[in-house]
Amino acid sequence: MENNLIVSVSPHVFGKRNTTGVMLDVVIALLPAAIVSVIFFGMRAALVIGVCVAACVLFEYLFTALCKRPTTIGDLSAVVTGLLLALNIPSTIPLWQAIIGCFIAIVVVKCLFGGLGCNFANPAITARVVMLIAFTGEMTAAVFPGSDVDAVASATPLSLLAGGEEVGVSLMDMFLGNRGGALGETSALALLIGFVYLVARGIITWHTPVVFIGTVFLGSLAITGSLETALYYTLSGGLFIGAIFMATDYVTTPCTSWGKVVFGLGCGIITLLIRFYGSYPEGVSFSILFMNILTPYIEKWTMRKPLGGVKA
Repeated sequence: MENNLIVSVSPHVFGKRNTTGVMLDVVIALLPAAIVSVIFFGMRAALVIGVCVAACVLFEYLFTALCKRPTTIGDLSAVVTGLLLALNIPSTIPLWQAIIGCFIAIVVVKCLFGGLGCNFANPAITARVVMLIAFTGEMTAAVFPGSDVDAVASATPLSLLAGGEEVGVSLMDMFLGNRGGALGETSALALLIGFVYLVARGIITWHTPVVFIGTVFLGSLAITGSLETALYYTLSGGLFIGAIFMATDYVTTPCTSWGKVVFGLGCGIITLLIRFYGSYPEGVSFSILFMNILTPYIEKWTMRKPLGGVKA
C-alpha cells in the first residue's frame, strides 16, 4: 500500500502573499517619509537613501555569491533594510559611515545568522544602535532644513527637551516634519500614512504601534504633567518610524496579539526610562533591540493553549 504521508517543516499552509509582495508593500509605505525627507533636506537625502539601498543589496548579493548560496536580493528585504537604515540617519552623515552601517545590518546581523527569517534582531535597528555608539556626534546632531534647503546642524529636539530648553518649532511643524532629526523620523504625518496603508493591506496590526506610542505619550504626560510637553516628546525622535516599521518586524517580534501588546508596552517603558533617566536623549532603538531579545519568551508566555491541552 502506497504511503501518502508527507512530513515537512512549517509552513504547512500557503497563501497568495509571498515575501517579495510583503516587502514591496513596506517599501510603498515608506515612500511618503522618503519623499518628505527629500523635500525638507534636499538631494543629499536622496543620495543617502540611494547609497544605503544600493550598499545593502550589494552586500547581500556578494555574501550569497561568496558562500555559493542562491541569491536572495529578489525578495526585496535588502531594499527594505537599506531604506529603513537611511531614514534613521541624518542627511549629513558621511557616506562611508552609512556604508559601514549597511554592512553591519546585512552581513553581520542578517546573513551571518542564516539570512531572512533567522536573524535575532532587526538589522536596521541593530545597525543604527552600533552607529549611535561608534559615530555619536554625526548620528545625534539634528539636521534642520534651512530656508535655502541646505541642512543646518543643531541640537536634537529631544536634547533640547531633556535640557529644559525651548524646542523652537511648533507642534504642527513637528507633526508635518519641518524640524531637525534623521531623514525619515521627522514627519509623523508621512509615517502615519504608511501605517494606515500597512494595516489596510494586512501587513501589520495596530497592536504594537498604538501601544508603543500610547505608552510613551501617557508616560511623558505623567512624568512632565504637561500635555504640550508630552506631545513634543511623542513627536520627537524616532518613535513613530520605530513603532510602525521596526517594532512590527515579522521575524524579530511576537506573532500573537497579546505578545504584540506586551512588546509595544515594553518598548514604550524602556524608551521612557532612557529618555528621562538615562544618558541618551533617545531610547527607541535600544528599546526595540532589547525587546527583540525577549521575543521568544513573550511568544511562549502569550501563546494560546489548545482546548484540552496540557502544559508542556
